[in-house]
Amino acid sequence: MGRPREFDDTAAVDAAMELFWRKGYEATTTQDLCDSTGLGRGSLYNAFGSKRQLYEAALRRYSLMAPQGQLEILERPGPVKDRLRALMLWCVDVDMADPERKGCLAINAAVDAGGRTSEIAELAHRQFVRLEQTICHLMAVGQSTGELSTERSPLQAARFFQSAYYGLRVLGKVTDDRAALLDVVEGTLSAL
Repeated sequence: MGRPREFDDTAAVDAAMELFWRKGYEATTTQDLCDSTGLGRGSLYNAFGSKRQLYEAALRRYSLMAPQGQLEILERPGPVKDRLRALMLWCVDVDMADPERKGCLAINAAVDAGGRTSEIAELAHRQFVRLEQTICHLMAVGQSTGELSTERSPLQAARFFQSAYYGLRVLGKVTDDRAALLDVVEGTLSAL
């Protein structure tokens, strides 16, 4: 009978998530993961199977945690444009306050060719779809109250907004120009 595991899976996945988020999949070594999680190689592989499987576990964990703040902003009471603006300003503030400029792990995973597999792509896609559905509902509400234009379907409007939002997350990784980011916010909202 083997020895019982003496570590917390969730804490190990959280530590790995932070590491992958900071460094990306390709730049993260097994030794980095051992150092970050406090696990030896054998324990790491016994618990998670491989670096890629741990990456998938980290992205699943992120997809449970990260969208909650976004969804809470969008589900608040108040005018639709105010909620959409609040979401975009939240990401500007979060990204600019982060000295490491990690951005969004799901976006990072979607564009990191070294770590992307069909499973990783699907995990990122599911997170994007969840946000899209919430935004689409919000667009329909805004159109029904006359707050938003009806020139586009709610789904088209949601996808337009979401592409600007994700673009803003990427820009937030590489610029210190808050005014430029705010121009993206106001330009996007004025097109709705």
